[in-house]
Amino acid sequence: MGRDRMDTVTFPDGFAGQVRFVKAPGRSSVADTADVVGLVAEILQAVRTRGDAAVREYSRRFDGADLEQFEVSAADRAAAVDGMDRQTRADTEFAIENVRRFAQAQLATIQPLEMEALPGLHLGHRVIPIERVGAYVPGGRFPLLSAPIMTIVPGKVAGCDEVVACLPPNAHPAMIAGCHLSGADRIFRIGGAQAIAAMAFGTESVPGVNKIVGPGNAFVNEAKRQVFGPVGIDQLAGPSEIFVVADATGDAEMIATDLLAQAEHDVRTRVGLITTDEALAAATAEEVRRQLGTLATAKIAGESWTNYGEITVCTDEAAMIRYSDFIAAEHLQVHTAEPRAFAKRLRNYGSLFIGQNASVVYSDKCVGTNHTLPTMHAGRYTGGLWVGSYVKIATHQWLEDEAVDVVAPPAMRQSASEGLEGHRRAAAIRHDRRAATFAALTR
Repeated sequence: MGRDRMDTVTFPDGFAGQVRFVKAPGRSSVADTADVVGLVAEILQAVRTRGDAAVREYSRRFDGADLEQFEVSAADRAAAVDGMDRQTRADTEFAIENVRRFAQAQLATIQPLEMEALPGLHLGHRVIPIERVGAYVPGGRFPLLSAPIMTIVPGKVAGCDEVVACLPPNAHPAMIAGCHLSGADRIFRIGGAQAIAAMAFGTESVPGVNKIVGPGNAFVNEAKRQVFGPVGIDQLAGPSEIFVVADATGDAEMIATDLLAQAEHDVRTRVGLITTDEALAAATAEEVRRQLGTLATAKIAGESWTNYGEITVCTDEAAMIRYSDFIAAEHLQVHTAEPRAFAKRLRNYGSLFIGQNASVVYSDKCVGTNHTLPTMHAGRYTGGLWVGSYVKIATHQWLEDEAVDVVAPPAMRQSASEGLEGHRRAAAIRHDRRAATFAALTR
């Protein structure tokens, strides 16, 4: 299915001799977006200057949709919910409740702060919900029923005044129902880069938002990158990733199943096994080959495996941990003899799945943790979408007179040494008036 490389490979960051490919990825880069950048810039400029008219043109061009009204009406929202299969609705509500429960618990850990750093010097911060958030809900090859839950529910838990959802015009009706059940205040049938532009700049129909969250294709991702600044974004998410770190106790059939479950998302999904056990590496490669023979989505998963799948064998646990932290996988599963202890030694990942019972599919769908996670090594510096993504931690300070006596002199001296006379005066006026008042009282 891919290139077998049994020789020692020179890895980045000094991995030569410690890590080698048993199955190497067929391609070294998951995407070339050079052609996307220019087209997205054109779409953004058009929507910014011509609003709904431009959105309508691009919806016809890219989605084959000619809608007179973009917003989903209350009647259509109700019809979408009523049209849901009974079990699908129950499963959706189960997932919503789990995501809500976990987001509420996370929010409870984010506390406002008030402290007296020095006598009379009061510092603190407030936890302020973002006023209006835009949630992009991807359509994808399949109706991703969990997608609206992950982006809308945390925003409502955080206390955002308004959560606006955009999803492709041809999205499955159950996706509209999912947006409604998750608590979206407004829902629009707009997809792609034009949806990002509409939420970023506002149009006659779509309100401008303060922050945009949610995954999407290369056009959505590039649009988020280009609008960042005037509006916030959660992250730039690439194609999905899953890696498994495993020792000799790993189960080849289970590992192969989990790798292919993620690989069926997209032909650019990156999947891999990092192990210290030669036998497990060989058995997993064979299991992937065998399972692709019966997998209904083998056309997608097989291409993903060929081009971006890898199996690496490490000399020892330390090398396995170091290589895993270098990869910083979006989803990282731990299949070792002592998974909970081993997990504490890992630091770079989007979300961690500890032990063989913890499959990525559970988080993808319904356990409560968010499935919108960092990719392309971003797990080295950030975590995934969470309730904290929907609030601002904004600091404040206030000073009693006695604090001015303490902080003004060093502020005046520092300003003077920097040549900032206006700064020095701003510190001095308060200090001097305080000194003059004190002198008058003590005459």
